[in-house]
Amino acid sequence: MFKFSAALGEEIFYITFLPFTYWNIDHSVSRRMIIIWSIVMYIGQVSKDILKWPRPLSPPVVKLEMRTDAEYGMPSTHAMAATAISFSFLIATVNQYKYPFELGLVAAFVFSTLVCLSRLYTGMHTVLDVIGGALISAVLLVLLYPAWDMIDHSLLTSPFCPLLSIVVPLVLCYNYPKLDYYSPTRGDTTTILGAGAGATVGFWLNNQYIAPAYTSENFRLGFPLITGKIVVVVLARFLVGIFVVLLTRQFMKSVVLGMLRYRYKFPIGDLEARRRLEVEVPYKFITYSSVGFSATVIVPLLHKLLGLI
Repeated sequence: MFKFSAALGEEIFYITFLPFTYWNIDHSVSRRMIIIWSIVMYIGQVSKDILKWPRPLSPPVVKLEMRTDAEYGMPSTHAMAATAISFSFLIATVNQYKYPFELGLVAAFVFSTLVCLSRLYTGMHTVLDVIGGALISAVLLVLLYPAWDMIDHSLLTSPFCPLLSIVVPLVLCYNYPKLDYYSPTRGDTTTILGAGAGATVGFWLNNQYIAPAYTSENFRLGFPLITGKIVVVVLARFLVGIFVVLLTRQFMKSVVLGMLRYRYKFPIGDLEARRRLEVEVPYKFITYSSVGFSATVIVPLLHKLLGLI
């Protein structure tokens, strides 16, 4: 159960739930969640490599994961992501849909708590790491909430949005804190910022040329109106969308990595070369910005073409 809960704070969850929200629930909710998620995760990842607090020692803990063991521990970005996503979803939907606030609050609390506890059970974090991550995320939500509408409107309407959405994340990735040894935090941060950048450009393009965000064309599922037909359409949207997203990711990985191998002359199996700054950042940023763009522009157009909207 806790290994599954830990997956709720990893790429497999982000690449399914966040696009699902955009395709099937509400564009405005998805936009806010993606922006909050990008900001929170960047601050969390950078904080790890600035504070440099070690993960729990093994023994005494038993570590059930190894991929993130090379990272520092404080704060837990799983706890940050779970808190940010669950509570931003609650805040963004509670005034738009008719459901008991108490039910939404319990669901958000249970979701974030399961992810937080999973980090303790799998031996990846101390209690302080988890509490610190959840508190930092909560503080950022409180600070960002008053500016939600302003940020959203600016990203949709500003003529500088596409340029800034690409340049600012790239600058942050290339100027990521340097460590004495390789850690996957820079690569993971680049993945997150790249996905957020591609999605943000997609939001802007949709608002400018396809469907203005503040009109009736902004799709909303409407929970009280759920029927058997809507469930089938929602499932079809998701399956078509996730197929395109995964296909985009695999295709762009191959193309971008092939171009970088040609440019920097390293063999296909050279893991050390792929970890170099000049390779890792463009490789992951271009791949995942393509994923974000595909999820917000290509997939909705395909849905429309197939009659799923």
